[in-house]
Amino acid sequence: MTTGSTVRSRTVTVGDLTAHLAQPDGGSDTVMLLLPMINGVDAQVRDYAADIAAAGITALVWDPWHGPSLDDTPKERLFELMGQLDDEECLSEMGALLDYARGELGARRVGVIGWCLGGRFSLLLGARDRELANVVAYHPSIWDPAAANHALDTVALAPAIAAPVMVLHAGADTILSTGTFGALQSALQSRDSGATIVHAYPGAAHGFSARARQDDPVNKVAWDISWPQVLAFASASMAR
Repeated sequence: MTTGSTVRSRTVTVGDLTAHLAQPDGGSDTVMLLLPMINGVDAQVRDYAADIAAAGITALVWDPWHGPSLDDTPKERLFELMGQLDDEECLSEMGALLDYARGELGARRVGVIGWCLGGRFSLLLGARDRELANVVAYHPSIWDPAAANHALDTVALAPAIAAPVMVLHAGADTILSTGTFGALQSALQSRDSGATIVHAYPGAAHGFSARARQDDPVNKVAWDISWPQVLAFASASMAR
């Protein structure tokens, strides 16, 4: 997505953490917390942040690897790091970034969006923080059976999410099974409040948002259709 809006980007320090920050020119009182896929805070995720900022929402990006990203690190090493993530430690880091958004950045409303591993964490964070304005999960990596280091049950916790939720499902996902996706959808739709918006993209692969997978036209179309709608959903839910 391209716009004419001016975006200012920099790295910020939040306690022991560093995060990428992209802000629209003139500032914003709304913030989206971005939770990357395995690539970390690479050029692609920074472009996502710029798109969000160009839409008038500040983007704050969690760094799961504390420095490395696909820009400078082999993906095999990032997979090793992914296997070492601890659910509670990650949610604690995200909580610190939410505090920064609400405090230092003066956010009136804060939402969360994640891709793959970040998509799973966006749902977990939504269940943990009931003040979020929205939760967006792109092809969340909810394994069946669960990965050894996944202590928290994403589907079981999903009914605790108070915010409107948008899930972007890859129809040919090899991680999120059809059965688990159905259970997630049922769990979200069992809530007493909070809109549930589910997009399904038949034939699209897990991680279809990644540029490296968009040489497949099915994945490219899924991204081109989904991203503008995600930006619109984020803006609409922040305006409530």
